[in-house]
Amino acid sequence: MTDATTEATTEATTEATSRLGHVVVVGASLAGLRACETLRTDGFTGRISLVGAEQEVPYDRPPLSKKLLAGDWEPDRIRLRKPDDLAGLGLDLVLGVRATGLDADRRAVALDDGRELAYDGLVIATGAAPRRLPGQPDLDGVCELRTLADAVDLRARIAEPGTRLVVIGAGFIGLEVAATARDRGCTVTVLEGAPSPLVRGLGVEMGAAVASVHARHDVELRCGVRIEAIEGANGRVTGVRLADGTLVGADVVLVGIGVAPAIGWLEGSGLQLADGIVCDDTLHTGLPGVYAAGDCARWHNHVFDPHDDAVMRVEHWTNAAEQGAHAARNLLQVAAGEAPVPYESVPFFWSDQFESRIQFVGRAHGDDEVHVFAGSTDGAFAALYGWQGRLRGVLGVSMPKMVMPFRALLAARASWDDALEKARMLTS
Repeated sequence: MTDATTEATTEATTEATSRLGHVVVVGASLAGLRACETLRTDGFTGRISLVGAEQEVPYDRPPLSKKLLAGDWEPDRIRLRKPDDLAGLGLDLVLGVRATGLDADRRAVALDDGRELAYDGLVIATGAAPRRLPGQPDLDGVCELRTLADAVDLRARIAEPGTRLVVIGAGFIGLEVAATARDRGCTVTVLEGAPSPLVRGLGVEMGAAVASVHARHDVELRCGVRIEAIEGANGRVTGVRLADGTLVGADVVLVGIGVAPAIGWLEGSGLQLADGIVCDDTLHTGLPGVYAAGDCARWHNHVFDPHDDAVMRVEHWTNAAEQGAHAARNLLQVAAGEAPVPYESVPFFWSDQFESRIQFVGRAHGDDEVHVFAGSTDGAFAALYGWQGRLRGVLGVSMPKMVMPFRALLAARASWDDALEKARMLTS
């Protein structure tokens, strides 16, 4: 970087600091933390307030259903930053407090303790919250898994070998919990309404192939079933009643039917809400100085133009980390009078279930062509997903070297033929 460039960058950051003064970040998880860190690393010297609904400092969520739930790790192991590193950011931590409203005209965020935080710039990273079943009862033993407290509670409930765990929902969280609980000696039944597990993330055929690992470990997986009710006695759960009258006995029931963006507090704020906060391609929400990032943000990802799902909301670790940083950087650039940069990314996620590591880059579409190019769906394998002559995604089960080389190809909008050629090179 030349001296002139350094000087220009410093001037721009100084201008952004003078215009912003106070940046509020709502959501003290990965996306929110990365936003705060980026503000500081990019030279912002003003005040930053980080608001979090939990009393906890930012922590990593993926281990909640795996290492922490298994008892291999304790809570201190999953903190995203050491205390000294967090203190070095110079944040005003507002923890254990929920945001309850946004007044865009006055540029103020209302909190549930009665306070208001006036902001010059705002990054919303409130994530998502677990969905509940219609009429879901509040019985002891009916659990969800989203927070550290949820994981610690569930860990205690499945500690005794032979505990009967019923998981409602065969998505990634449900299947990760099923695998962890089975390894701890629990009897595990997974109930899924779709004809195959992991339909949303991988499609019917590949979802069934990935989930076959559970059958090999004596997890009972029932698909195509409808839940009638969760039943209990004396305030404790006793089982799950299916529509055909069958009662699946349970000591613990985990409801894992997905999440919804945590945006209810933004009703009436002037933001466009539609399964997330609707943003433009730069993560700007349309309100002055307000950006969104992470599980709650819906934006136009040009990597997938002109496909019909280029406007997307992504619930993955990598996306939260990257978007938090990008939203903060664009906030600074616009405040300095510079043009914001579109956020373009190839989604990536992974899931550990028993001995298998499942990885996926890109997007799965209901009409995708799927081509297994390495291994066998009976064990380790890798598969390409294509649609309308384009590569859309790559799935790997215990084949990491066959997955990540395709991320750059996806970013370059590679054709299906280019993807097949890459697969041939990797397997030759």
